[in-house]
Amino acid sequence: MKKSEQEWRSELTAEQYRIMREKGTEPPFTGEYVNEKTSGIYRCAACGSPLFSSETKYDSGSGWPSFCEPLDEKHVETEEDRSHGMHRTEVMCATCEAHLGHVFPDGPRPTGVRYCINSASLKLDPEAKGRVDEE
Repeated sequence: MKKSEQEWRSELTAEQYRIMREKGTEPPFTGEYVNEKTSGIYRCAACGSPLFSSETKYDSGSGWPSFCEPLDEKHVETEEDRSHGMHRTEVMCATCEAHLGHVFPDGPRPTGVRYCINSASLKLDPEAKGRVDEE
């Protein structure tokens, strides 16, 4: 999905644009979905691609929504991130290349990974209830 930055600016809120297009982050414990317990599918806030299931969401204590695995590996991409003097793995939407957050090797079993995702990058679809509707 290719859109101009002007198109993204008109479709996303200022905060979503800063996070999803400029690789920003929201302050810890401030995001809409940090403490969310509703069942459903978390979709990309920019393009609607299904990313994570509420079934894999857990409280990591990090201040951001955390998931132990994506709904389907084909919906997320990762790449090395050496910004801010750190070595991390960035997570992006495979459909629209939006920045979602980072993945760390300190998650729970059985995956051992923690997808630490900005709430602003997500939109909860409670109607999905564990199913994925490919558009």
